[in-house]
Amino acid sequence: MRLPLVYHDDYSPPFPASHRFPMEKFRLLRDHLVDSGLTSDAHLLRPELCPADVLALAHDPVYIERFLSGELSREEQRRLGLPWSEALARRTVRAVGGSLLAAELALKHGLACHLAGGTHHAHYDHAAGFCIFNDMAVISRYLLAAGKVSRVMIFDCDVHQGDGTARILADTPEAITVSLHCEKNFPARKADSDWDIPLPMGMGDADYLKVVDDALNYLLPLYQPDIVLYDAGVDVHKDDALGYLKLTDQGLAARDELVIRQCLGRDIPVVGLIGGGYDPDREALARRHGMLHHSAQRVWQALL
Repeated sequence: MRLPLVYHDDYSPPFPASHRFPMEKFRLLRDHLVDSGLTSDAHLLRPELCPADVLALAHDPVYIERFLSGELSREEQRRLGLPWSEALARRTVRAVGGSLLAAELALKHGLACHLAGGTHHAHYDHAAGFCIFNDMAVISRYLLAAGKVSRVMIFDCDVHQGDGTARILADTPEAITVSLHCEKNFPARKADSDWDIPLPMGMGDADYLKVVDDALNYLLPLYQPDIVLYDAGVDVHKDDALGYLKLTDQGLAARDELVIRQCLGRDIPVVGLIGGGYDPDREALARRHGMLHHSAQRVWQALL
């Protein structure tokens, strides 16, 4: 069986070429995974739009409507960092639907990966840091409300703290938020995750992988989650424009394999989300994000 991969052509809407958010990376990631032989376009699973009532499990309905109608103020758009358009609004709702589909597939098959997701700076009633709706908070609340799981763990390895996720889920004890992030990086005001693991600037592969391994070996047996949402941000890479950590390509691939292997080795389904990554070389960035999917495929094949 093929590793379930989720993607939609809506993910890379027309966008200013000079903008620092690499909107085309989702399309380029799809192209890379197809060109490298990991999948074909026909085998990628296309999600529906996330229903408004599901979005409202984690977000203010008034905020949802204001964003979808293009009514954010100039200050709100500045905090978001993205220019609003109808295509961006559709892309945003579709991508949450993609993470939702990936979670359903992971529960069914044990593992699934999204070619987007990890929008962890989105808060209950406002956007921030390129994030509009928080897919990990939405998925967590949905799976719990639907009775599909009794405990979710979010294992967030993006270089920036998952502040929006931590705040939205602060009153949801069945959703455990874990954030491994560079301590001196955005956001300036950190939230309180259930487990915050701040990392010093300049940390490299060996030290980083030990922290990840130790955290998983402690937290997975402690909480025994029914599913893990893994934010595989590549902004921990040494060449990332917004990172400050020093992981190599090999370190990234090892991290992804480690997380997936630790979860599947305990029969815990895992969802891979790509998280953040910033590089003027968009092709290199797409290949970097693709390490998640190639690593997942290697673990998947080894277990079949």
